[in-house]
Amino acid sequence: MMFVSLGIGLVIAIALIAVVSYFTGASVQQPSALTASSEVGKTIKAFSEASLDGGPSVSAPWKSGHPGVVMFFASWCTVCRGELPTIEKYIKAHNFGSTQIVGIDALDAKSSAQTFVKQMGISFPTAYDPDGKVTTNLFGITNLPETFFVSKAGVVKGVYLGAVPLSEFAKGLALLN
Repeated sequence: MMFVSLGIGLVIAIALIAVVSYFTGASVQQPSALTASSEVGKTIKAFSEASLDGGPSVSAPWKSGHPGVVMFFASWCTVCRGELPTIEKYIKAHNFGSTQIVGIDALDAKSSAQTFVKQMGISFPTAYDPDGKVTTNLFGITNLPETFFVSKAGVVKGVYLGAVPLSEFAKGLALLN
C-alpha cells in the first residue's frame, strides 16, 4: 500500500511540474546577481577623489551626465588580481559609447596601489581612496572587489559582489542603456 501511495504522489508531483512549466514557458526566472543587491535603485552622490597617478581628480561619471561603471579593488585583494586583467582586456576591445569606467583603489598604501595598477595594465582612470571615504561611506562596501553600474542620473542599476565575470559585466553595461 505504501508503494501505491508513493506512486500516486509521484504522478501528482510530475503533473504539477508539467502544469507550472507550461504556464511559465518552461523556465524559472532567478533574480540576476546584478540586481539582487539592496543598493540597486539607490541614488549615489557624485564624488571627486584624488587620482592614483597624480593627474586630475577622478569624478563620478554621472557628475557630468554619463552612465558609469565603478570598480572597487586593492593591491592586497587576491581576487582582484584575477579579475582586473580580464576586464581590462574586455574594455580595450569594446566601445561603450558615453559610459565611463572608473576604478577606485580602496584602503591601500599608495605605493602598493600604484604598482598594482601598473602591473594589472589598468588604463581607466583610478581614484585613490585610502581611508574608505568613497568606498565605505558613500557606496557602503565592506568587501572587495565590487562593481557598480550607475545610470547618468546616479541611480544604481546593478552591483556585482566579487570578481565580475565578463558575461555579468556585459549585462551590467546593458542595464545602463
